[in-house]
Amino acid sequence: MENSKIYKMAEDLEILVHNITKEFPKDEKFRSVDQLKRSSSLTTNNIAEGYNRYSFKEKIRTLVIAKGEAEETKRNILKSAKKGFLDTKQAEGISNQYTELLKGISGYIRFLKDQSKEKIKT
Repeated sequence: MENSKIYKMAEDLEILVHNITKEFPKDEKFRSVDQLKRSSSLTTNNIAEGYNRYSFKEKIRTLVIAKGEAEETKRNILKSAKKGFLDTKQAEGISNQYTELLKGISGYIRFLKDQSKEKIKT
C-alpha cells in the first residue's frame, strides 16, 4: 500500500499538517490544531482501511469517507489562513495539494466502480 499514489499523497499531507500546526497559537491546541490533525489523519487511515476491505462496496465507502475528511482538512487550512495562523500562499499551496488528492481518490473510486461492473458481467 505504501506504493499507492493517493496513500502517499495523503500521508505526506498529514505530516505537513502536523508540522505546520506546531506554529499555531497555543490557545488553538484544542480547536483548530486538534481538528486539523484529526481530519488529516482520518484521510490517510480511511485510504489504508479501504485497501484491505474485501468488497468493492466497502472499499468505495471508506474512500468516500476519506474524501470527506480531506475536504474538511482543506477547508480548515484555508480558514486557518483567514484567522492569521498560516501564510495565505502556504495555505493555498496546501489546499491545492488536497485538491489533487481529492481528484486522485475520485479517480480510484471510478476505477473500483468500473472493476465492480466488469466483475458482475463475467
